[in-house]
Amino acid sequence: MSNQLNLYGVFVPALFTWTLIALAVSVPLRRIIAWSGFYRFVWHRPLFDVALYVVLVGAIVLLAKQFPL
Repeated sequence: MSNQLNLYGVFVPALFTWTLIALAVSVPLRRIIAWSGFYRFVWHRPLFDVALYVVLVGAIVLLAKQFPL
């Protein structure tokens, strides 16, 4: 696993890329959760959203380690 990604000659930290991917996944996922009404069962919505984002970043990092480019 490399610490940097080469995007057309620009070196980007891999963690920054993974966090952007997690953000792109979390936005529609939060909308689906809101549409389904699941937030009624959540005590603190912003805390739940941050925890969901952290779990998504962790899952993406784990997948990146399992399937390197």
